[in-house]
Amino acid sequence: MLDVKTTLNDAEERMQMAAMYLEDQLSHIRAGRANVAILDGIRVNSYGSMVPLNQVANVSAPDARTIAIRPWDRKTIKDIEKAIMDSDVGITPENNGEIIRLGIPQPTEERRRELVKQCNKIGERTKVEVRTARAEIKEKLKKAIKDGLSEDLEKDAEDDLQKLHDKYIKKIDALLEEKQKEIMTV
Repeated sequence: MLDVKTTLNDAEERMQMAAMYLEDQLSHIRAGRANVAILDGIRVNSYGSMVPLNQVANVSAPDARTIAIRPWDRKTIKDIEKAIMDSDVGITPENNGEIIRLGIPQPTEERRRELVKQCNKIGERTKVEVRTARAEIKEKLKKAIKDGLSEDLEKDAEDDLQKLHDKYIKKIDALLEEKQKEIMTV
């Protein structure tokens, strides 16, 4: 027989993973403010192997418009610059021989609207994942009635499932709203 509590925990875990995915994706969207997370996907050729940027340099945001990259080995400056240029970050690095600086440009109104649309697309995909998790668990509960689960227990489980769904949809909306505010703030 189906264990209702375990099934609901599985549903919550899937919904939580979807929300975490959204948070991670939103952190990589450049919103006009310096955020070192936009460099997370960059890999640098260091001594013949491709390694993440944060393993060959210290990456920090000294102010709202600058990201500073201080390589641990000065010889890797050219490799780091090349990796940034080849990435989809879209910012030209400047170096003074010791530190590479990325000046974060202020996005135009049109660009900000595009970024909001991009966030909304990711948010909608996340909501679809949460709804899919709810639908699959609901289906499992319906099938469990045939296997001997009481209808009252099934209805209670469905209500709990709907509460979980509503909680995570609300969380996703809050994350999107927060990111939109960040993007649209000049």
